[in-house]
Amino acid sequence: MIQGLAVLSFSFLLGMWCGELLGTWLGIDANVGGVGFAMIFLLLIKEYFQQKGWWNTDMGFGIEFWNKLYIPVVIAMAASLNVKAALSSGTLAILAGIIPVLAAFWVFKYLIKAFPSLNHE
Repeated sequence: MIQGLAVLSFSFLLGMWCGELLGTWLGIDANVGGVGFAMIFLLLIKEYFQQKGWWNTDMGFGIEFWNKLYIPVVIAMAASLNVKAALSSGTLAILAGIIPVLAAFWVFKYLIKAFPSLNHE
């Protein structure tokens, strides 16, 4: 399990570094795609380890353990940051969030009426 966590941590740190580097190259003071880079590195490392015969079930268990915790935590953190950013950015940001939600409700209402065979009430 510890080895899987080490592989995951190494991938994460390398991905964050690449995201910061890409942001700097683009002239943006932000991490651009760090988590995506980390996922790519994790996949590449796993494939490399499997080809060399170094991958074992304990490594997979360590990654799977954190996978079950990571996704809900990141989603909750991102959602709270998005709400804080929208509220502090003003009316336009709030409308940019509310209007698509209302449009989605209207589209679903229309689709339910248009396709009664999909309505399982």
